[in-house]
Amino acid sequence: MRLRGLSTRRRTWVATVTAGIVATGLMSAPAADARPAPDPPLTTMSVKSPPGGANVRVLIFYGSAAAGDESPLVNAGIEAIEKIGLSGPADQRFKVEATNDASVFTDEAELGRFNSIVFLTGGGDVLDPEQEAGLEAYMEAGGGFVGIHDAARAEPYSDWYTGLVGARPAAGGPTNVQRAVVEVGDRRHPATKELPVQWKRPDKWLNWTKNPSGAVHTVARVRESSYQPGTGAGGWDHPVSWCRDYDGGRSFYTGMGGTVSSYDETDFRTHLRGALLWTTRLVQADCKATITGNYKAERLTQPNQPGQNDQIGEPHGLVTAPDGRVLYIGRGGADSSQPVVTDWNNPDVGKGKGEIHVYDPKTKKVTLAGALTVFGNKGGGDELIKVEEGLLGIELDPRFEQNGWVYLHYTPHSQINRDTRMAERRVSRFTLDPGTDKLDLGSEKVLLKWPVQIHSCCHAGGGMSWDSKGNLYIATGDNNSSRFSDGYSGNNPEPDYKGVSFADARRTAGNTNNLNGKILRIHPEPDGTYTLPEGNLFTGRETDEGGGKTRGEIYVMGVRNPARIFVDKQTDILYAGWVGPDASAPSTTWGPAKYDTFAVITKASNRGWPYCMGNKQPYRDRNLPDPSKPLGWYDCNHPKNESPNNDGLVNLPPVTGNNIWYSPQGGAPDFPRDANGVPSYKQEESTYLLPWLKGGGQAAMNGPVYRYDAVSATSDVKWPAYWDGKWFVGDFYDADQPRNAVITDPKTHGDGGLPVHSESLKKIVPIGNDGIKNLMDWKFGPDGALYVLDYGRGFFTSDPKSALWRVTYTGGGPTPAADRLARGGAR
Repeated sequence: MRLRGLSTRRRTWVATVTAGIVATGLMSAPAADARPAPDPPLTTMSVKSPPGGANVRVLIFYGSAAAGDESPLVNAGIEAIEKIGLSGPADQRFKVEATNDASVFTDEAELGRFNSIVFLTGGGDVLDPEQEAGLEAYMEAGGGFVGIHDAARAEPYSDWYTGLVGARPAAGGPTNVQRAVVEVGDRRHPATKELPVQWKRPDKWLNWTKNPSGAVHTVARVRESSYQPGTGAGGWDHPVSWCRDYDGGRSFYTGMGGTVSSYDETDFRTHLRGALLWTTRLVQADCKATITGNYKAERLTQPNQPGQNDQIGEPHGLVTAPDGRVLYIGRGGADSSQPVVTDWNNPDVGKGKGEIHVYDPKTKKVTLAGALTVFGNKGGGDELIKVEEGLLGIELDPRFEQNGWVYLHYTPHSQINRDTRMAERRVSRFTLDPGTDKLDLGSEKVLLKWPVQIHSCCHAGGGMSWDSKGNLYIATGDNNSSRFSDGYSGNNPEPDYKGVSFADARRTAGNTNNLNGKILRIHPEPDGTYTLPEGNLFTGRETDEGGGKTRGEIYVMGVRNPARIFVDKQTDILYAGWVGPDASAPSTTWGPAKYDTFAVITKASNRGWPYCMGNKQPYRDRNLPDPSKPLGWYDCNHPKNESPNNDGLVNLPPVTGNNIWYSPQGGAPDFPRDANGVPSYKQEESTYLLPWLKGGGQAAMNGPVYRYDAVSATSDVKWPAYWDGKWFVGDFYDADQPRNAVITDPKTHGDGGLPVHSESLKKIVPIGNDGIKNLMDWKFGPDGALYVLDYGRGFFTSDPKSALWRVTYTGGGPTPAADRLARGGAR
């Protein structure tokens, strides 16, 4: 049924009020001021709560400030919504009525019949003050609203209506139809869960006077790089569809639907159908998950007592226990008041305390569980003075609740050789007493150990993670300097100390027979030994090139400083991030600038360093007798390790491209390539494939993949299901660097496919000096809250800003409440 007709009184009011509005162009932008709140109220309407009932009805309002018959677009929209109402499961069907008569908004009996109202209007001041007040009363009673495209231009004088639709179109945006890519980031909402993540479609794309992200829940964005956005472009974060619980009711808006052909698209109808199912109260949905005001960040630890590390050491990693306790480690830098020994003739050179603290959420108290004597306290200075060794990683045994086993990755001071400046890195198992939260240092069982040079800093790695099969992944840094290659490949074979190179990462990360610059995978056994799982990059028994040139523990080679890794136990996919070298710009002679990197690793692989970076962008080779002279470009598909410092295979596995890389210039720099596949490395020819990130001073800090646990209903702080399956990537620094949740394509992510969608976390995991400025580690706890370590504001020490934080969700569950669903049992 369609209700037709616009009264003579209404036509006169519209013509009088809107003539000046159209003439001054206010139809395309919000008014400079809004109507003052009426006193007394303009309506005493009492719409039943909630409006509508089990016999679900949708009202389409298509009234326009411009006189004339309804447009073809309106007809197409009405017909599409009518068909939507007649389709799908019987318990999700609804009736549709349409009108251009705004007097319906002052008829409480009529208005109260509808579960949801759709604004399919061409914009302008379509409601008089009393009618708008009626719409407000309807929403306050728990009504539903869907605005389509030009509905954002309606009621330009009303702040309340601006809040209802969420944003206003900016003047000067494109008016032509263009094909673009819509990134569908919400994989749970009924309006988007069945759509492709990358949805290609033509439409008229609106720009916004103010980006609504954070104030509304965005379910889809349009990718500006896929069309010409014109003036007023919003950048990489360009919302196109969103929703929110508003003024007692539910509001959904889409900027799509600006063409007649939109309403013939199956996917667009699916989009509208989901919006209508939620706003009519036929199903529940979460429209709060990305509203930043629904998150609370609280600091859990206090500043240390003077001269002590009673609360926290120099933050370096955390892990959460099944009972909610958080164990976190300090690398080894002392309180700034403590002496630092840098003289290699002193037996205490670099001696520090690698501390393990336990935060108990039940008591909100911190216990210093124990401290290892580590090599890791030489303070600051250049790379021949400072050191990044120490206590580097922590993990809990999969059966921690039964056995109390804690795995620590560290550099014991007792094993350093001050003459050769070599040390031992090890992964050991200790036992924690659950009654006292004290670590039994005498319970140590050394699982794995290997040599590292400590003459020169840096890049020690450290992260550890388990998969679902009980395999332990261990991230090790290449511990070499790029200073002697001007910040490029780090492949200078010349500098050495007593025969050990410290500037040639081909000795470490690029070497199949060396455990540094790798991600190892072992299977710890109960007796403190380990076995090797199937599927590592090498078996250790390869006969190639004479044999004895591989290590079976290597799962991933060619990583520079993988400080943080994470295995998603639901898929057993490894996620990793590592820090790049120091070159601030690309070089046509030597190769790419410093790239910090994140990768989705689905199988054993070579990730490139020091031969290739990013999406297989090669460096230039250099070798003796004169490493200052460039040789040929590395072949990423057939890399060779021809360093004089190599004791592994010459012929290496092919390089797998990485998913995310960023430089000081921008995210995912790419260049034209010659016939041999070598990029031009001319900065003026660069393109940036991931505009949502940028570097500068940069230090990649890989995060978790969130998994929503619907069973843990007792938690009132867990992050909502919206984030399920999203991968958290961040950086130590908080200016232009990433702090995002991304979606990758399972079909391509194992081969280096770019992320298809990104969501900024900077207003949820707060940046700034009084926020989490220097992100060192982040993990979700069993309560579904995010636990974050802020390193502090100095280096190689703890300071008053060093802290453990918790970020919780406070927005509540999906809406409407189960007892307000239009038809019982639907969710």
